[in-house]
Amino acid sequence: MKKQKFTYEKSGVNINAADNFVKFISNISSKNKGKKKYGNIGGFGSISDIPNKFKKPQIVSCTDGVGTKIEIANTLSKYDTIGIDLVAMSVNDLIVQGAKPLLFLDYISINKIDLKKLKSIIQGIVKGCKISDCELVGGETAEMPGTYEKGKFDLAGFAVGVVDKKKILDKKNIMKNDLVLAIPSSGVHSNGYSLVRYVLKKKKINLKNNQFLKKELLRPTKIYVKEVLNLINNNLINGCANITGGGLAGNIKRVIPDGMAADINLNKIKTKKIFRWLKKNNIEDEEMLKTFNCGVGFCLIVNPKNLNKITKFFTKEFKPYVIGKIILGKNKVKLNGKIDWS
Repeated sequence: MKKQKFTYEKSGVNINAADNFVKFISNISSKNKGKKKYGNIGGFGSISDIPNKFKKPQIVSCTDGVGTKIEIANTLSKYDTIGIDLVAMSVNDLIVQGAKPLLFLDYISINKIDLKKLKSIIQGIVKGCKISDCELVGGETAEMPGTYEKGKFDLAGFAVGVVDKKKILDKKNIMKNDLVLAIPSSGVHSNGYSLVRYVLKKKKINLKNNQFLKKELLRPTKIYVKEVLNLINNNLINGCANITGGGLAGNIKRVIPDGMAADINLNKIKTKKIFRWLKKNNIEDEEMLKTFNCGVGFCLIVNPKNLNKITKFFTKEFKPYVIGKIILGKNKVKLNGKIDWS
């Protein structure tokens, strides 16, 4: 009787498919490399230069994922935008410290390699890197049969940036009477999707048949890198906050110095149709504010004299507007008024 041969492929891992995917990424990266010296894709580690324009360079690093927004992509079989989200979630954190994104790596873990799906995700990652002017230098794709259900996968991103020591956005720069500005979000971004999916399930909404939700729930996260770095380079902001999980109050308080507070007027917030739709589904205001960005994707803390200069760096869609100011206080963030959901 012939002995059965055990192979890695029979266990569910296809090395050839993984190699073909690496070749695909290498081709994309070489087309976008420009004048970069090193070809990092396919090696054991990536090599990158630190730009010599920084006198005292400080390295800043971030990591994040896109959460259960992945399940919306799976439901709609549309994967070309979540790569942008993946980049956005890390690089928007980097700029809070004043850092310019330099490089990005991804980690994709999946039940079984699906080249069409993975190529679509990577193309989004490359687009996100291009928008944020950083280089995709490498990553990892792990085929993990038995760990994920059929068709399931997860994403993680890792970004590294650099900031000159004198340009770091430190809490000590924030002063009493500074203004708090809201930069509009592009939509839900990549937070709160477990609640979104819960609403869809309870309301028995067929996402594939709802054109509004199909568009809105996979709308990619706005990348604020270009605009915010321009403001930093022109010494126009004292601090900023990326509004992600935890909402407005949960994220602003992370950058407010002790003894001060951000006094936020919720009446000033310009929300969006997708959040008005969510609010109509029996979600309390407090829950909306701690789960979603509610239309505010990023906040700037600025000297009032710089307000008119700042707005010139933004398109009409993402033009910042005043929602509060810095006052003396112990609670870090004070929310006053109520968002108009009408």
